[in-house]
Order: sequence, then structure tokens, then C-alpha cells
Amino acid sequence: MTIASAVNDWFAANQRDLPWRAPGYPAWGILVSEIMLQQTPVARVIPRLEQWLERWPTPAALADASPGDAVRAWERLGYPRRALNLHAAAVAITERHGGVVPDDVNELLALPGIGHYTARAVAAFAYGRRHPVVDTNVRRVLARAVDGVADAGPPSTKRDLAAMEAQLPTDDADARLFNAAAMELGAVVCTARAPRCDACPIASQCAWRAAGYPAYDGVRRVAQKRYEGSDRQVRGVILAALRASRSVSAAEIESLWPEPIQRGRALDGLIIDGLVVGSPDTGYELP
Repeated sequence: MTIASAVNDWFAANQRDLPWRAPGYPAWGILVSEIMLQQTPVARVIPRLEQWLERWPTPAALADASPGDAVRAWERLGYPRRALNLHAAAVAITERHGGVVPDDVNELLALPGIGHYTARAVAAFAYGRRHPVVDTNVRRVLARAVDGVADAGPPSTKRDLAAMEAQLPTDDADARLFNAAAMELGAVVCTARAPRCDACPIASQCAWRAAGYPAYDGVRRVAQKRYEGSDRQVRGVILAALRASRSVSAAEIESLWPEPIQRGRALDGLIIDGLVVGSPDTGYELP
């Protein structure tokens, strides 16, 4: 069973108006958007993406800035290591590819911080290359519509890419459209907790629906730990102080969080990750 035609028709009439879907949107903008969208909602990404591209419209522009400037501009998008990766990728693109984002998946994978999903997403969405692009939403759509199960279970790059490849149209333009359409369907209709099957363009083809919506009985993914009181929160507090000031003393760091062991662990982690530089004697700052 192939679902691409029906999903593409639905997408053409119902897709959200998102900046990176505009005709002619630059490859650099798509790369930045894909990295920002990792674990961050669309609504939070759009304004930051626009500000980022206004400030650094090309990889070379970002490469000329410091890694600390990238972390500072990232602000509260979360997982700020992504800002360092994006800066490192901009440097590599500038040095290895003359400032032009490459269109080859292997060359994209060779960039710092670029994984299988992002490399294929850039090749497909920026350059129209025929590659399967698989995220959480796509995995859920395929698991339900094709395999008849409620959840795709733990990810497997090889298996997931093969499953999407089996559904991908042979035409490059149709394949590019289906990659985006399957993601959109999973994001707004075939959602994890409250799927809107009455609005689904492939409800009549869905194996999960035909089977009576059996509950998922496989391996459960580990739920993300709560943010409040976590090391992630402490790291965020420290980074917020460093974004607001070029340098923060050890005494000021101590005032940011009352529990010394957790505070020290968070600070050490930031230093190991390259997000903070300095020492108790000199104070701390962004790289």
C-alpha cells in the first residue's frame, strides 16, 4: 500500500504557512530552521529564525561571529549546544564549500553536529533531492497507516529510512512534497495522543484504524525528566546570566543557585560542552 498521493493532495490544500516552505527559501535558512526545530515548537522557532537570518544571512556571516555570539542569540530556544553546532557547521561550510550549503547527504553528514535526519532534510527540502526524511511524526504516520500499530517504538535509522523509502514517489518533486506532507500529517492530524482520524486523508487506507485502533504494547520510550529543579534548569540559569553579562564572577555564579553540588555539576557540564569558558579565578563567560 502506498499513501503518498492522497497525503500529497491533502498537504497541497492544508499545509501551514511556514517560512521555510516559501519558494526559493535559501538552503542556509532551511539548515538553520531544521536545527532550531529539533525539540523546539514551531511557534517559538519562527521569530528566532527570522532574527537569526537577519543578523547572519549566510554561513560566512555566522562564521565571522564568535561561538559565544551564537549562544547568546540562541536565547531560550533550549539545548544551546545546538547553537555551537550551528556555528561550527557555518565555519566548515565557509572553509570547505565556499560558503555554500552542500546538497550531498554525505557532505552534509560530514559537517559538525549534522545527523542523518538534518542532512536528508536539507538535501530534500533545499535542493529537491530524492531522499527519505524521517522524524517522529513520519514514524508515527507510517506505523499506524502501514503497519497497523499505534506507535513506531524505538527509532532505528536503517529500518525507518527503509519504511519511508518504500512509500516515497519516484518523481523528485513528488518525493520532496511527500516528505513534508507526511511530517505535517503527523504534526497536526495523526498526533500522538489525540489523532483526528475524521480529518485524515488516508483514514480509509489506515491499517491501524482497520484493526480497531489496538493499543501499543511494545517497548516504551523513557519519558523526559521534569525541567523544574533539574540540572537543565540550573544550566539555563547560568547561561541566562552569561548572556546578560560578558563575564560573571565565581561569587555571582554561586548566587544563582543555592545547592552547591548541583550548581557545580551544571557548571562543569557547561564547560565540558564548550558553552562556558573560564575559572573561579578569572570568572566565566560564553566562548
